[in-house]
Amino acid sequence: MTATITRARRRTAVRAARLFDGVGATTIPDPLVVVEDGRIASVEFGERAAAPPDAETVDLPGATLLPGLVDVHVHLAFDAGADPVGALATRDDEAVLDAMAAAAAAQLAAGVTTVRDLGDRDFLSLRLRGRPGPSPTIAAAGPPITSAGGHCHFLGGETVADVAGVRAAVREHADRGVDVIKVMASGGNLTPGSSALSEQFGPAELAALVVEAHRHGLPVTAHAHALSAVEAAVAAGVDGLEHCSFLAPDGVRAPDELLATIVARRIAVSGTLGVVPAPGMAGPPPEMLRHLPAILAAHARLVELGALYVVGTDAGIGPIKPHGVLPHGLADLVRLGMSPAAALRSGTSTAAQVCGFGDRKGRIVPGYDADLLAVDGDPVADLAALRRPLAVLVGGQRVR
Repeated sequence: MTATITRARRRTAVRAARLFDGVGATTIPDPLVVVEDGRIASVEFGERAAAPPDAETVDLPGATLLPGLVDVHVHLAFDAGADPVGALATRDDEAVLDAMAAAAAAQLAAGVTTVRDLGDRDFLSLRLRGRPGPSPTIAAAGPPITSAGGHCHFLGGETVADVAGVRAAVREHADRGVDVIKVMASGGNLTPGSSALSEQFGPAELAALVVEAHRHGLPVTAHAHALSAVEAAVAAGVDGLEHCSFLAPDGVRAPDELLATIVARRIAVSGTLGVVPAPGMAGPPPEMLRHLPAILAAHARLVELGALYVVGTDAGIGPIKPHGVLPHGLADLVRLGMSPAAALRSGTSTAAQVCGFGDRKGRIVPGYDADLLAVDGDPVADLAALRRPLAVLVGGQRVR
């Protein structure tokens, strides 16, 4: 005689006033979402929709239920303090992991259930994924691949800037288990001695890096402030562009042909949007601040042309960029010409696709992960509702 052990199913039924499914143009009233073992089992609508008798019921009157938000560019190792680089340098690995866990918790509290970490120290984001307890899903890049002394070299991603060097760096990252390759195609503002106008790798090196990454099944996203770096990254065949500032010595220039190529190739453009006021704390560097209107105008043109456009907040790099700032960044999309519904799609299903999770996150449909956010009000009518979270579920487990 063989004993059969049947595991009890864990079911939760969530009711709300309305639902945004991650792909639509409107909200739908009176949803009932049934979650079973961490995944969405069914979605019904109407006051007569009945919860399974064995399900725990979560009632959220007046709330809108939507997929958990997705931030495609964060730095969990940076603490959003006045000197995040200096603070990181003083911490050993265990202290950094504790700080990263706190940053991840802040993301969850804001309704961000998936993040793409595009620059940690020494692959610590991979270790963070193994810690127990609720956490956002983390797509990890490890230390960004950069030149000797280049932008964010202190994270551990320095490599020899030749074809053999970048190929070896990609292989190391792939062997460590990263989900995406982040390359510093230009310099940046967080690293002394680095210039946002400078290129860090030549065309041959960028092309070799992309080929090697794709050989390992990994997408490539390029940090690119300089126009020349954007052009080189696009020519190399990258899958994404971070910041995409189009900076040239004479100002911001975004050639029509380049914009058309970015749109046609469906290269994901990650706009560095979303800030919160921080009394006494400066905003972007003066040079970037001076160019910001022209950069935003170029990005508005990309949105108008139908680019694959998402928000990567750069959360963690300073007090105006705290972890969980994404709701502010999605509101900025409306200023670039998106409707509120399009901004919500960008921050859920589109961002999940860009992070490589489009087959299981970013939508409220049966079979998808039960990463859910409930907010006070209707975000399709007013995106400020995203800043009023009422409940957050990760894998069907309520964490707020």
